[in-house]
Amino acid sequence: MGIPRLLSNAMARVSTVRYYQLVLVIAAALAVVAFYSLGSDRQNFSSTTKRIKETHASHNANMNDGDLSSDTNAEQRVSKGASVGEADRTNTDSINGAAAKKTGTVEEQRPRYLHALMMFTKVDTNQAFQQKFQVAMRSMLKHARFEDGEVLTLHFVSDEPSREIGEKMLEDLLQGATFRCEVSFHNVKVLTEKLFPIVEAMQKHFSAGSGTYYSDAIFFLSVAMHRIMPAEIKRIVQLDLDLKYRTNIRELFEQFNQFPAGAIIGIAREMQPVYRHTFWAYRRENPDSKVGDPPPGGSPGFNSGVMLLDLEAMRRSEPYNQLLEPQSVGRLADKYRFQGHLGDQDFFTMIGMEHPSLFHVLDCAWNRQLCTWWKDHGYGDVFQLYYHCQGPVKIYHGNCNTPIPDD
Repeated sequence: MGIPRLLSNAMARVSTVRYYQLVLVIAAALAVVAFYSLGSDRQNFSSTTKRIKETHASHNANMNDGDLSSDTNAEQRVSKGASVGEADRTNTDSINGAAAKKTGTVEEQRPRYLHALMMFTKVDTNQAFQQKFQVAMRSMLKHARFEDGEVLTLHFVSDEPSREIGEKMLEDLLQGATFRCEVSFHNVKVLTEKLFPIVEAMQKHFSAGSGTYYSDAIFFLSVAMHRIMPAEIKRIVQLDLDLKYRTNIRELFEQFNQFPAGAIIGIAREMQPVYRHTFWAYRRENPDSKVGDPPPGGSPGFNSGVMLLDLEAMRRSEPYNQLLEPQSVGRLADKYRFQGHLGDQDFFTMIGMEHPSLFHVLDCAWNRQLCTWWKDHGYGDVFQLYYHCQGPVKIYHGNCNTPIPDD
């Protein structure tokens, strides 16, 4: 009886030991599974966080690609639009061709940025400017259509009070946008400091006087924008605030493709006898000259309300950059007996008399000016020769505070 009892007790102990070992094995297995499971989740979270950070870092690194001044902290950017997203920027200004990259079997289309700039200063104290801006933006957005992957980037050169008003207005105006749109505000003081050394010599020839609207260097921005914009931005359209769009603004960008060889700026003719008057001394000394005469055979000068600036071509153009030199400006001003007051428009008009091949002349429909001031100030007999514009209007220009027709 003693031996069987001893064997029974021994076997019970062995079973108990094996039970505990089994429990320990199962617990260890569960711990391993839990470790790898939680570790995998943690790795996924970490990888996702890393991708987010890399995306933000890439975006932040490229935020200033559209800045007018790459070293100013006064610029602020907001994005709007029905399909707005923050994508890594690719500086592609042409609307032709789809820049794409392949990632495995997935093809991702890179954004193509179309840049447009407007002056937006002293708007905070001028209700009329605010109303004009609303008309311009509402009509632009009403007709604007862009292809997939295209982003309209709107640049506003502004003082701080005007920027605050502009941001509030754009919050409302861009709510219904059906395309991607980015907005940048640029500090007018910073840009003026950069421009002044370049355009100082021009101001005495093309400004009305100290303290007047066009006497500020900033109103010669288009003249030297190729030296202010970063090299990645190759083309930009500059637009006045007092415009009303009647067609898709994308079609205006397509005009870049119509530039003949050597042309660097697209601009429409002046539609009043402004420069017939400004060049009066030169015309008296050169009675056979076409300077200041109406189209189609004459040279009536330019209006800067709508301009296409091929910045890359402007950078490369040796003749154009030589014309920016003070001695060149002075020589031409003396030759043409020129004294204007309309800023960049005067400069482009003057050099256009000497170097017309630098310009692509836009059809009058792209800048249908409405001002008739000169009709009642000595030029009524020839006024219609300048003012006539045939064909459907694409952009109305309510210059000299002229009312713009309703749709």
